[in-house]
Amino acid sequence: MGNTIVLLTPLLHGLVKLAGLTPQTIEIEPGTLMNIWVPKETVTKNDQHIPPTKPAVLLLHSFAMDGIFTWFLQVFALTREYAVYVPDFLFFGGSITDRNERSASFQAEFVAKGLGKLKVEKVTLVGLSYGGMVGFKMAKMYPKLVKSMVMSGTVVELTESISLESYKSLGLTSWSDLLMPKTVEGLKMMFSIGFHKVPWLPDFIYRDILETMFSNRKERNELLEALVVADEDATSYTSYPQEIHMVWGDDDKIFDLDLAMTMKTRLGDKASLEWIKDAGHLVPLEQPFKYNKRLKCILESVTKDQ
Repeated sequence: MGNTIVLLTPLLHGLVKLAGLTPQTIEIEPGTLMNIWVPKETVTKNDQHIPPTKPAVLLLHSFAMDGIFTWFLQVFALTREYAVYVPDFLFFGGSITDRNERSASFQAEFVAKGLGKLKVEKVTLVGLSYGGMVGFKMAKMYPKLVKSMVMSGTVVELTESISLESYKSLGLTSWSDLLMPKTVEGLKMMFSIGFHKVPWLPDFIYRDILETMFSNRKERNELLEALVVADEDATSYTSYPQEIHMVWGDDDKIFDLDLAMTMKTRLGDKASLEWIKDAGHLVPLEQPFKYNKRLKCILESVTKDQ
């Protein structure tokens, strides 16, 4: 049994610190703590927070990983020109709550309150998968905070009909089957669905990932249950004032390009869609150079007035 992830975590954290971020634990309210990576220059010597001087970019992670594991390749690409914020959602990384809420709206409120405590007034929100779903909630709930969005491998809301379609195509009975694996084989299946081409890893690395990245199982399963909404309760697509830039992997097996095109049409003129070849659902991880190039172009266009 190796300790690869145990070693990899401090290595990644060390590199992210070199890139200019520092981890903070923010008390949102008694019993609710957020772990978030913030620009070093926004933290004063007595651990107070000051507003960023560069345009703020918020990176919201997927369900399979925490913030830094999802976004470390983007952190390196962005920190020179942007104030980058990378939170861990509740029950990921070091973020916890004693509240019973599990909805995407509650996660959105949690992140927005954290940004408020960090004195961040407006952000470009970049969301992947689950992070995108929380991001769409944030954009609706806090339109003054979320100025524009870059979304990948996600949906505005995870309806029962979208879920049933995905279950059928992927051979699942619930999202937990895919996203909360209990065995090495289950983790390999998750990666094979998440990537266009899975990088080869020895089994001991899979075992390490399984042991270290899938804590808080009860709470995370509850998050997944709360994520699926009845079709008749679904959010309207037409009430987003923000620009929405959709960047997809052309081989997304969970939310395919057809679904992305339908979403773009329903979101209207403020939405754009482009896709990256030879990439699956986890496009920022699988094709980081192509993804980062696109992301930087979008950020340059949406933040020029900030």
